[in-house]
Amino acid sequence: MSKLKVGVVGTGGIFRAVHGPGWSSHPSVDIVAMCDFRREAAEACAREYGVTRVYSDYTDMLEREKLDIVAVCTPNVYHSAVSIAALERGVHVFSEKPDAINPAEARRMAAAAARSGKLLMVMRNNRFMPASQFLKSYIESGQMGDIYTGRAGWIRRRGIPGRGGWFTTRELSGGGPLIDLGVHMIDLAMWLMGDPQPVAVSGAAYTKFAHTTLADSAHSQFGSAVENGTFDVEDLAAGFIRFANGATLQIEFSWASNIVEEMKFLELRGTSAGCSLRGDTLQLATEIEHTLCDIAPRFGSGTGSSHSRNIHHFIECVLGREEPIIRPEHGVDMIEILTAIYESASTGAEVRLDSPDK
Repeated sequence: MSKLKVGVVGTGGIFRAVHGPGWSSHPSVDIVAMCDFRREAAEACAREYGVTRVYSDYTDMLEREKLDIVAVCTPNVYHSAVSIAALERGVHVFSEKPDAINPAEARRMAAAAARSGKLLMVMRNNRFMPASQFLKSYIESGQMGDIYTGRAGWIRRRGIPGRGGWFTTRELSGGGPLIDLGVHMIDLAMWLMGDPQPVAVSGAAYTKFAHTTLADSAHSQFGSAVENGTFDVEDLAAGFIRFANGATLQIEFSWASNIVEEMKFLELRGTSAGCSLRGDTLQLATEIEHTLCDIAPRFGSGTGSSHSRNIHHFIECVLGREEPIIRPEHGVDMIEILTAIYESASTGAEVRLDSPDK
């Protein structure tokens, strides 16, 4: 069988760090074309991957190439436009998160996927960590009982990506750590909770470290810093999500705040057990024979990174060998939640997601 032909749009840090290894390590795909508005960046990346066809305009690439898949690794604001253009040409799309920078664009993406009959998937790599896969099975087997509340977050001491560049420019990114990091952990929590329907949110956002040049996180190396550039997004956001089934989720995300160390975390509390995930370390809190017990599962490293496993899942879905566990409607819910949290942070009031005008 011939290999699936992949065209890449956006050859910056996120492609080089995680997408490139994911695509190039699957035996059923070939990267055949690369596009970046900075043509020299596309050319440099193409040389690394042995790709001969290079573009600076993605519409030109879509017209000239007979692609099966487009990988979207651009700044956030372009995710929807590139994805929709590819879907309308009958090409499957895998995009870096977030899905879009506003709910209208996320809905347009989902509608384009439905019309085309092609697969649209957006990166949700945290679902593919060994601990996450274990937890999903553990929860679905009923061993945590009714999950009724949780906490999720990713907080950094000093880890602002590309300060002054597109990451910190709302028009291009859609926001700060809430949209950058929140997608990861809110999605993981909701997936494990069984995808409950969000009905209301409240939130707060702060910008206190826009001028700091200190960095202690490897994640601060993402993006290109621009001296005296724009910084009109938050550096910390916190909030609260209510779901239709009565469950709730507390959230906190920061690029910079005065904490002891960077931490990515998820806690879920069920009637039969609870879980605490810190990075890759999972602990379960349960009761066995009328005795409170803490359980620490051990996991192997698995094959490849969680990003690569997410990309490989997408490829297997395109090939018809797996069913998608990430669907466009998940992205619509996510962007509606994030946008409502920003609205609540601005107004100081709870925002309903189940009202007729939403």
